[in-house]
Amino acid sequence: MSADSALVLFSGGQDSTTCLAWALERFAHVETIGFDYGQGHRVELEVRPRVIAGLRSFEGWDSRLGEDHMVDLTVLGKLSQTALTQDVAIAMQANGLPNTFVPGRNILFMTFAAAVAYRCGIKHIVTGVCETDFSGYPDCRDDTMKALQVVLNLGMESRFVIHTPLMWIDKAQTWELAQSLGQEALIELIREETHTCYKGDRTHRHDWGWGCGTCPACELRASGFERFTAHSATPEPGP
Repeated sequence: MSADSALVLFSGGQDSTTCLAWALERFAHVETIGFDYGQGHRVELEVRPRVIAGLRSFEGWDSRLGEDHMVDLTVLGKLSQTALTQDVAIAMQANGLPNTFVPGRNILFMTFAAAVAYRCGIKHIVTGVCETDFSGYPDCRDDTMKALQVVLNLGMESRFVIHTPLMWIDKAQTWELAQSLGQEALIELIREETHTCYKGDRTHRHDWGWGCGTCPACELRASGFERFTAHSATPEPGP
């Protein structure tokens, strides 16, 4: 198992693009994995190749960026009754979770990612989950990821390391991280090509990118970008 290789869970969104750039700065060989789970915002699957092509233009990253794996998990969408897999309005549920939560999604994603990493001899698995600015999904929490690392290592007799670069930072800091990794060119790539909107809207262009502007994912991305730009515009104090 290669200690200098990584597999990045890559959806085509802002967070996973930032994590992919983070991995490309740290590992000699990086592969990506995406999942078709019957999501209504399928446009994220369409933007993935464009984002990957854009990242290849950054100096030193093209030689590190390897195979992109796509996994068919449409059975998850058929099992789920959620706003991301069915045509229903986004709302809060009686259990306190939004109906955009897809039960088992990240657990399945990590399991399949580990299976691919096992086959490819990859040690490090990188995912963009976060429990700072997030929608309250329990499978995005640090405790869940730590437990999954233990289970996957025991169940596959391996020593995978799960990395969550965004776990303890908010959306403004995610924009800042992207800027530190790829300067304004990466910010522009994220704004123009990545997709976050739960409604799959690519008709409305905002300062922060494309989306409906009103769904929870758009609101998180927009508020983070507003704080990021406000901080960037604040002049440094004098001596």
